[in-house]
Amino acid sequence: MKFINVSSIALAVFTILLTIVFFTWWAFKDKVVFGAEKFDQTKWMQHAATIEQECKRGDMAYDLQQNILIKGARKEAVMALLGRPSIEESFTANNSAIEYDLGKCMHVYHGLLIFFDANNQLTQSRISSH
Repeated sequence: MKFINVSSIALAVFTILLTIVFFTWWAFKDKVVFGAEKFDQTKWMQHAATIEQECKRGDMAYDLQQNILIKGARKEAVMALLGRPSIEESFTANNSAIEYDLGKCMHVYHGLLIFFDANNQLTQSRISSH
């Protein structure tokens, strides 16, 4: 009977620790996976069509998202900075989004999604996986 109680407690502690590790990793994964380089417009444009590098733009995505893309920026200014998007979508008359291919990072294809309101002003951006 004691063995079952000790095993149950050990399993519960292990589960809690594993949960904490997972959510800590999840909270910081964008910075770890996508934050290796500062944004460089020339490199960004050069890597647009490359197939030589798997995570071709991913290393700059976190810096771009956190420090360059500011809420309220005009869509035209964002596109002038980043070039032609891989995908452009209009969801409704009030919002739209553009996406830039980041490449295959950590065995999954990722993109940088940038959302705009009806006035074509940036509302948010996020790194997505496909």
